[in-house]
Amino acid sequence: MKIKHIHSFISLALVALISGCAATPEKPVETAEPAAFVSDYPTADRVEYVLNCVAQHGGLTYISQYACGCKIDKIAEKLNFTEYDTAKTFTYLSKGQTGDAGAVMRDPAQSKDLRKRLKDAEAAAEKSCFVK
Repeated sequence: MKIKHIHSFISLALVALISGCAATPEKPVETAEPAAFVSDYPTADRVEYVLNCVAQHGGLTYISQYACGCKIDKIAEKLNFTEYDTAKTFTYLSKGQTGDAGAVMRDPAQSKDLRKRLKDAEAAAEKSCFVK
């Protein structure tokens, strides 16, 4: 009896899916709403961020995976990918070197600004996405 209901449900779902795909409007519908946010972050960089974030938050759980995905989305709203990648590079290279060698990455105004913006974006995303 249950199998019959499952088959009926699957059949209805397939019909709805197929008919939804076939019914396309002839011309686009104009709306007054603003366009949705589109991120320029490559998928590989998003995945890398989420995996590192999950590792920092105790391993893979549904909660950490969801929250880390949320976190990179929130960061993407504040920094475009070029800014994010440059800030990440400045942060990485300024920590690895001391003295004059590290000063090249640590001291320029652009480096300070981008590192601060990334740090602020990550802090805001952490508060917004992780339930404490």
